[in-house]
Amino acid sequence: MRVLIAEDETIIRLDLRDLLERSGLEVCAEARDGLEAVELARSELPDVAVLDVKMPRLDGIEAARRILAERPIPIVMLTAYGQEELVSRAVEAGVFGYLVKPFREADLLPAITTARARHDELVALREEADSLAEALAARKSIERAKGLLMEREGLSEQEAFARLRKASQAAGRPLRVIADAVVATLEEKEAGG
Repeated sequence: MRVLIAEDETIIRLDLRDLLERSGLEVCAEARDGLEAVELARSELPDVAVLDVKMPRLDGIEAARRILAERPIPIVMLTAYGQEELVSRAVEAGVFGYLVKPFREADLLPAITTARARHDELVALREEADSLAEALAARKSIERAKGLLMEREGLSEQEAFARLRKASQAAGRPLRVIADAVVATLEEKEAGG
């Protein structure tokens, strides 16, 4: 797992690097401020990022927001402050983990692992939602095409569906593509004449 570290305090950044590498993770980039973190996330394509909240030029939460806008990855925030407002901002930005300094070595890896697991769950849920939305759109299109065929051709629902399926098989195209074409053609004829 490739990790981006963003921490403005050199000693903490070096400690983080050492801890992560001893745990078998690869530190692919180190940033000293939020803007550098955004640039390195873009160029190095890390699998996960560990960002300090308080950094010069751009704070860690805004850096996280920009990184996630370009390429969603799991992010763990580090801070010396456990303030509710900061935690809320971090969660709102899409951060998956939050550690208050000084943290123990035993806390960091579970936070990264948990952030990665939550991120993977979110990605899977988004893919499932996209798939369901696509299936619903296909069903609507097929139902509309069947309805138009039934109305125009005097077919039963089964006959209309059989005609769509046969056209799909003959053309080697998905049923939705055929349904969309039927709808476009029949509605164009309806509008034109």
